[in-house]
Amino acid sequence: MTKTLTSQERDNAVSSALKSLELERDGIEALRQSIANGLGTGFADAIDTIASASGRVIVTGIGKPGYIARKLTATMASTGTSAYYVHPAEASHGDLGMIRPEDVIIALSWSGESKELADIVAYAKRFRVPLISITSSADSSLGRQSDICLLLPKAPEACPNGLAPTTSTTMELALCDAIAVALLEYRGFTAENFKDFHPGGKLGAQLKRVSDIMHKEDRLPIVTVGTPMADAIRQMSDKSFGCVIITEQDGRLAGVITDGDLRRNLRPDLATTPVEAIMTRNPRGTISPDALLATALELQERIKITAIIVVDEGKPVGLVHYLDLLRIGAA
Repeated sequence: MTKTLTSQERDNAVSSALKSLELERDGIEALRQSIANGLGTGFADAIDTIASASGRVIVTGIGKPGYIARKLTATMASTGTSAYYVHPAEASHGDLGMIRPEDVIIALSWSGESKELADIVAYAKRFRVPLISITSSADSSLGRQSDICLLLPKAPEACPNGLAPTTSTTMELALCDAIAVALLEYRGFTAENFKDFHPGGKLGAQLKRVSDIMHKEDRLPIVTVGTPMADAIRQMSDKSFGCVIITEQDGRLAGVITDGDLRRNLRPDLATTPVEAIMTRNPRGTISPDALLATALELQERIKITAIIVVDEGKPVGLVHYLDLLRIGAA
């Protein structure tokens, strides 16, 4: 039989969550202060060392820091920095051969005394592979052997017993993210580059361009200024986008009429009324064909519209409907 928490136990759980988040927040703030007051020099040296290397970034760690090391590896790999995770135990049984002199090693250990890292550290010194450590003790075995030691501030763990890595791993993760982002920015890594590494899933869909999915040419519901509303309504019905685009005689965008505009302007002479009499001029729902679908989605959600007109040099060249974004998984 499933136990149901009492009212007091529920309150205790919420209080515990708030306390944990506050302690981890304090750890992040301590790390921020450290970077602002000294650690920033070592951080910049680490970025310089990684950016100057012709090889890969080898990331390693054991236990909970090992999971953070894997996360750093994945983040780097997806943002333009060639990275590879080497498990310390496997390194001692042949995987040291994966590390080359042109590589850079980043080793994570809160205490700096993880025995499993000893062989990797020794290999780095023997073959002069730059070693960057992330640890809380500069006087530890790892800290002393490192070329660059990124010293994490001591902060209370969120665990009430002070044993389970919580605040410490949060700081490690935050510092690793900072390293990956700094490298991303140094290399000028763009959304287009990001798309190359993330072709699948919702993220990959949002990184496509508007021009990749827009309806165009004879699929567009377009009429020119002066057209009677009867013809505009026919276009709206035939193309099924819930709107019709109005252009000037030279093809430049003049306005848009939505089904909402029709409802607001129902009157006996609507069929013979020229489109410019009820169209919305200078519509806000326009976008460039080169824009990301993520930008199109944000625009649709912000101004509460279902269709966006794609405009190039002032002329409508396409249309993206919210259902298009749903269909490819971008929304």
